Amino acid sequence: MADIKYEIKENVGTISKSSKGWKKELNLISWNGNADKYDIREWDPDHKKMGKGITLSKEELKSIKDMLNNMEL
Repeated sequence: MADIKYEIKENVGTISKSSKGWKKELNLISWNGNADKYDIREWDPDHKKMGKGITLSKEELKSIKDMLNNMEL
């Protein structure tokens, strides 16, 4: 498996935290030296291990924000 390189540029916030200390976070990340993307996934406390997640462009994140703003919760 190829070595994945990442740099967390900004921690936007924590969505939730598990009993084992892992946090589901929204971060701005550069993957393998590419342009920064917004990323939602679970991380261990040291940000060394990660779960599966979703990576979004700024435009995609704006679309989701608009959808959420129009929802009745």
